[in-house]
Amino acid sequence: QVRLVESGGGLVQPGGSLRLSCAASGSIFSIYAMGWYRQAPGKQRELVARSNSGGLPNYADSVKGRFTISRDNAKNTVYLQMNSLKPEDTAVYYCNADGVVLTALPRGPYDYWGQGTQVTVSA
Repeated sequence: QVRLVESGGGLVQPGGSLRLSCAASGSIFSIYAMGWYRQAPGKQRELVARSNSGGLPNYADSVKGRFTISRDNAKNTVYLQMNSLKPEDTAVYYCNADGVVLTALPRGPYDYWGQGTQVTVSA
């Protein structure tokens, strides 16, 4: 079994910064991509940023230049540095790991989601 645990959400004023972390644990052999999605009330879940193995990260247009995704492959951890936050960034942020190959059979690949962490940007 694989578990994704997120941390770092909270309340921040407009223009402020937050750093989200997501650690994947379990019987993991490899992870192809890790990323962050968000869902605001009444809206569909959307991609924020995603980092795959060996490629450049991709970002939603709305966060380019403000958010930075990074990975520590040795720790199966992904981070999201969020700067210049705006009220429209308010949402529940979910961590995703896809293309996860396990050490035990059946090896996959599988997709996993974290439980979500609330980010609220408000004065």
